[in-house]
Amino acid sequence: MEQFSKPFSFHRDDTKFGSMVERLAVILAMVTICLTLFSRQNVSAQGRIQVAIELVLAVDTSLSVDPVEFDLQIGGIARAFRRPEIISLIAQHRGGVAVTVFQWSSTVDPAYVIPWTVLDTPRSVLAFAEKIARVKRDPVKGFTALGRALGFGIDQIVFNQFEGRQLKIDVSGDGRNNTGQAPAIFRRMAQVYGITINGLPILIDTYKLDTYFQEKVISGPGAFIETATDYRDFADAFYRKLTRELTPMTAERMSNQLAKPASATEAAQ
Repeated sequence: MEQFSKPFSFHRDDTKFGSMVERLAVILAMVTICLTLFSRQNVSAQGRIQVAIELVLAVDTSLSVDPVEFDLQIGGIARAFRRPEIISLIAQHRGGVAVTVFQWSSTVDPAYVIPWTVLDTPRSVLAFAEKIARVKRDPVKGFTALGRALGFGIDQIVFNQFEGRQLKIDVSGDGRNNTGQAPAIFRRMAQVYGITINGLPILIDTYKLDTYFQEKVISGPGAFIETATDYRDFADAFYRKLTRELTPMTAERMSNQLAKPASATEAAQ
C-alpha cells in the first residue's frame, strides 16, 4: 500500500459506530486522504524538525486498571528511560527520538498528555523519565476504547512538528476493545501513513489477549507484541519492547520491512 505523509485526521469521539458505518467511514477517509494529499504531494517537509523516530506511548487507564497497576505502568516506563542501555540506544540516532505519552480509556484527555519531547542527550532522556514519574492519573476511568487510542495516537504523529524516519505507536492494555470504533479502521489508517503499531498486552484475565493484539491491534513494518504476564511484569516487558523499538535498523533490514505488503487477511481486519 502506498504510504502518504502528513496531514489527515480520522479520530472521532462517537461511541456508537456500526460495522457498516465503519466501512463507509473507511471509504470516505481514503477518498479524503487522496483529495487532500494529492494536492500536497509536492510540498516538502521543510520547516519540520528532522528526527530518527517519532514514538507515541499509549498507557491504559481504563476501569480495569487500579491505582497500584497504574503506578506499576508509569513507574516501569520511567525506569526504562533511566536505564543506561536505553540512553545509549537513543544516543545512536541522528536527530534524536521524539516521544509523547498519553493515557487512554473511553476517551483521551489532552490535559494528561506529556507533550512531544526530543530526546537527544542523556540529560534530556533523564529529564523526560522524571516527567513521566511525576505524571498524575486521569481521574475519568472509562471502558477500553483501543480504536480511539490508536486514532489519537495517529493524530499525534500526523499533526506534530516533526519529520521522523520511523513512525511508531506503542499501546499497552489489559483488555479488548469494548467501546467505540474498532481498531481495524485505525490499523488501515496507520498503514496509509507508514506508522507501525506495536503492542504490550498485559495478560491478567482476558482470554488470549496476546492473540487479539497480534491479529487485531498491531500493524505495519516490523510490528510486534511484547507480553507482560501481569502488572508486576510490566516494567521488564516495557523495557524489552522499548529496547527493540529503539535498536537502530540497518538499511537492509529497514528496506526488507518496508517492502513487505499487507496480506489479504490483514487488510480485511
